[in-house]
Amino acid sequence: MKIRPFLQATALAGACVMLLGAGGSTSYHWDKPDWVPDPVVPAENPMSEAKVELGRHLFYDKRISLDKTKSCASCHQQQKAFTDGLALSPGVDGKNGVRSAMMLANVAYMPVLTWANPNVKQLEKQMLVPMFGDNPAELGMEGKEQELFARLRNAPHYPAMFRKAFPEQKGEINLSTITQAIASFERTLLSFDSPYDRYKHGGERNAISDSAKRGEALFFGEELECSHCHGGFNFTDNIQHKRMAFPEVGFHNTGLYNLDGRGAYPRDNPGIRAVTDDPMDEGKFRTPSLRNIAVTAPYMHDGSIATLREVILKHYAVKGMAAGSGKPPSPLRDSFIEGFKVSDSDVSDLVAFLESLTDKKFLTDPRFSDPF
Repeated sequence: MKIRPFLQATALAGACVMLLGAGGSTSYHWDKPDWVPDPVVPAENPMSEAKVELGRHLFYDKRISLDKTKSCASCHQQQKAFTDGLALSPGVDGKNGVRSAMMLANVAYMPVLTWANPNVKQLEKQMLVPMFGDNPAELGMEGKEQELFARLRNAPHYPAMFRKAFPEQKGEINLSTITQAIASFERTLLSFDSPYDRYKHGGERNAISDSAKRGEALFFGEELECSHCHGGFNFTDNIQHKRMAFPEVGFHNTGLYNLDGRGAYPRDNPGIRAVTDDPMDEGKFRTPSLRNIAVTAPYMHDGSIATLREVILKHYAVKGMAAGSGKPPSPLRDSFIEGFKVSDSDVSDLVAFLESLTDKKFLTDPRFSDPF
């Protein structure tokens, strides 16, 4: 990505947000169970139904890409928990990125928003990356801001929608209002109605199978160590919500690669080391949530593992995928990646538990679907 244009765009969006404020009601009803805390929402972009609906239209609208062939939803599809089923996703130029499209379910609870940049913390600013970044060129709109605004102004439905969502700005269509609306929609993508939720929090003892219950015991047990990084109500150690004084952030090296015997990852994908320039951060990526994990294959930051069984047997059980390829385990891997022995029935139970985290209502909810 060209740094200067991106930083200029980021600064512009931030300045617009701070100067213009946000329209719509400051009260918003979150459709979630009582046991789930409210997400954190930026004071400069309060939630409103009008803003969310506008954001849903923009999320699915291909007008926001250079050649009008892609939208946010091209890489974030509802039936796949807002991933795309690909190892790597192509941009408007046909070239693949270097990391897999991240799941957006419960993204409102994530304190950091990308696989490998701990500095991207707000959805309003993260949206600038796919829109204006050029390495890869996802939506390809770098330098085309005015063209983007004109496309939306000329669409018959958008002027009225922007006026309703942003009355204080008199419906102005600009970078700030576009990113605020999309971010507001993304914050509504809440997924807390899986069979495991009904079993754990709803008192439905038969909501999951006996196999899944055995898998739960393995998952939260000390031998496998899964829950150390995939704990909490969102099954990740990255979490923020209104009841917390400070967010928790987790980036880990799981030993997926060890190219030189000293823990090296591919040069174009070194994890947060690319940002921090700290050799000890080689291969560290953000811990994803495991909610809806059964529909988000392939797995890992680069989509290099095809199935959940393989994630368990060919990666975590052997101290990292690199160790399974004949090389020693990565010396940079996290201390919890120590391998374990499991039987075939254990693996089946673990997969059954992970499958019980699938929220089928979320995957089909019309409120999150394509309005076009």
